[in-house]
Amino acid sequence: MAQINLRGMGIALITPFNEDGSVDFPALARLVDYQLRNGIDYLVVLGTTAETPTLTEEEKAQIRAFVIEKVGGRVPIVLGLGGNNTRVIVDTLKTQDFRGVDAILSVVPYYNKPSQEGIYQHYRAIASATKLPVILYNVPGRTGVNMMAETTLRLARDFDNIVAIKEASGNITQMDDIIKNKPADFMVISGDDGIAFPLITLGAVGVISVIGNAFPREFSRMVRLALNGDYASALTIHHRFTELFKLLFVDGNPAGVKCLLHAMGYIHNQLRLPLVPTRITTYEKIREVLQQLNIAY
Repeated sequence: MAQINLRGMGIALITPFNEDGSVDFPALARLVDYQLRNGIDYLVVLGTTAETPTLTEEEKAQIRAFVIEKVGGRVPIVLGLGGNNTRVIVDTLKTQDFRGVDAILSVVPYYNKPSQEGIYQHYRAIASATKLPVILYNVPGRTGVNMMAETTLRLARDFDNIVAIKEASGNITQMDDIIKNKPADFMVISGDDGIAFPLITLGAVGVISVIGNAFPREFSRMVRLALNGDYASALTIHHRFTELFKLLFVDGNPAGVKCLLHAMGYIHNQLRLPLVPTRITTYEKIREVLQQLNIAY
């Protein structure tokens, strides 16, 4: 079976931009160093939080190569590779060089709203096209369709290299159903920082985090405490970030976390259209919470 350890905290890495809109590679290098110094368990490159739909194919290739070289094998790298054209993904898996990539994160097809059988056949084609571990990604708030627990469990049982799901449906009952009935070695990962703690108490192995871009040390500590059964200490950290969880998404992702990283001095507060920075009122609230948290960074 394809193997990767996804226990702990992965980071849904942002893409920093210069003020002219080009990719800011020096800032990306600083961010990757910051993550590695502060105890993250793996990096997710070119996911939703990276504004991947706004990147050219050349930029995506450059970012992937840059992060792989910068990390140098110190932590696993998960590559976002999804879409709503199954054939294109399959062709990419069969023709591109994936050296340095430890797993693929592939989102449920968006916009064309396939049936549950269509979702199953989509992932069947992907799993059959690669020997890499495949992580399913269910985020109906973005895709327009929910992958039901039955479909997730069917895929988990039928394909050895489908090893995990990033669940961001927000439906705790659905996630618990998957955790309860999954194969022993199939991993459930929270796709939402705000419910990472409760989901770990139910049996999830961790989180793919947005807030971890800014607070990798604190949030990874929360995850590890929860995984080790120290729920009281983990809950204390979880509650420290409750206000920030809401603020980071009130104007959309990654506008919130980019605002936060800008306030911390790491990046320009620059996004690519159709995304725009947070409202000034949100920015000021994020700055206030940042001061209250009083965390060294």
